[in-house]
Order: sequence, then structure tokens, then C-alpha cells
Amino acid sequence: MTALTNQTVYTISKFGTKIGLTASTLRYYENEGLIKPHRYTNGRRYYTEDDVRWVKFINHLKGTGMSISELKQYIAWREQGDQTIPQRLALLKQTKNNFLQQFADIQHHLQILNDKINWYEAKEAGLTSEKESFADYLQRLGHHE
Repeated sequence: MTALTNQTVYTISKFGTKIGLTASTLRYYENEGLIKPHRYTNGRRYYTEDDVRWVKFINHLKGTGMSISELKQYIAWREQGDQTIPQRLALLKQTKNNFLQQFADIQHHLQILNDKINWYEAKEAGLTSEKESFADYLQRLGHHE
């Protein structure tokens, strides 16, 4: 970290460490137009706390399943200013809806995994009929595959 006009700045490696990304990932983000690092006069990259917040937000969006192309669109609209808030809001809402569906699917997968574990444990402990299939067990629980 160095001080530049009373602002904390980070080299690419320190920045990557701070936000949990590799330098190569940061360069990829830069090549895709997701981030725009600042440059010293010698051309070396540096990042600020604003960049930390921005990349953390990008990673949250990526974590919800937003694609790189959708991120690029969001960034393009963001750069155009407040007149694009309706478009950004619509994209964020669509991303949220898609994520909630994926989340529900993941929860269902976890439920089935837990059911399978419980079924095996019950079989091992002799608490369930040897003849009860996993499908029958799920039906008895009111769960579906």
C-alpha cells in the first residue's frame, strides 16, 4: 500500500489479496472491461478503496449467476448515468429471479442428498424395512425426486 493524495492505493498483487482474486483474474476483468485500474505515469496499475468496493459488488453479481455479458451491459448502463437506472434495475431484478430459482433447485438437491444419507443411516441402524426403496422412502416423507 502506498499513499497517493491521502488515499490508500494497492498494487495489483495487494489488491488481489485484499479482495481474494488472483492478478490474472484481475487482468481478465480488465480485458473484459469490468474494471479500469488507475495507472501511474510509468504504466503500472494501482487500485483504490473505491475499486475494492466495486470489485466486491461485481463478485456478488457473479455469485448470483450474472454472466460476463450481463455484467458488461450493467457497466455500460452505469457509465451512461442515472437515466439508465430503469434498465439496471430490470437486469438486477431478472438476475435475482434467476438466482432464486437456482437457489430453490440447490435446496432441493440438498434435501435429496440429506434424504439419501438419512435413508442409508436408517437402513444401517435397522430402523427401516430392508425392502423399502429410496423412492418409497421419499414418497413416505412427502418428498419428490
